[in-house]
Amino acid sequence: MDKIADLVSLLATPTWETLYMVFFSTLFATVIGFPLGVALTVTEKGGILEKETVYRILDGIVNICRSFPFIILMIVLFPLSRLVVGTTIGTTASIVPLSIAAAPFVARVVESALKEVDRGLVEAAASMGANPAAIIFKVLIPEALPSLVLGETLTVINIIGYSAMAGAIGGGGLGDLAVRYGFHRFQTDVLIAAVIVIIVMVQAIQGAGNALARRVSH
Repeated sequence: MDKIADLVSLLATPTWETLYMVFFSTLFATVIGFPLGVALTVTEKGGILEKETVYRILDGIVNICRSFPFIILMIVLFPLSRLVVGTTIGTTASIVPLSIAAAPFVARVVESALKEVDRGLVEAAASMGANPAAIIFKVLIPEALPSLVLGETLTVINIIGYSAMAGAIGGGGLGDLAVRYGFHRFQTDVLIAAVIVIIVMVQAIQGAGNALARRVSH
């Protein structure tokens, strides 16, 4: 029992650090990625604000950002992390690269969800005199809401995986715990416990996301 209590105590802080990183990274990634995804949708060929040049630029930026392996991106963004939070090590510093890495993913998820909306609804709204803003906020987003919720759920799970990698190079959280104890100290029980906690997180988030998507579905 003492060993289990020690293990729980050891996991408490890293679990909190992971939740902290994931929450704020998801928030900032959504703030950046959601409008980017909307812009990609409305400026593409045939979109309600068709501007192919703008679309190509945004599409290129998203593709380039998504091409970077996360660990390399995190190292490249060390100067930005230092500028924003004053350090390159720790959970708060990790939020910067986590947010930037996840933002293009959010953009693609939003773009995909909005493209699923029946074009007939968009055309009907336009024929009744709705302006682009009204079409976006009263037609596209409400109709795509279940897909957007599922996409956001996928984003959170993706960020959990990124946060574990961030832990390997000083990001803190469960990834850091798994590397320090499971790899360097050969404490397999700590490694397994960290993995179990991550699995529980993913399952809980996926279940909550699925339930919310069903709730908002028409």
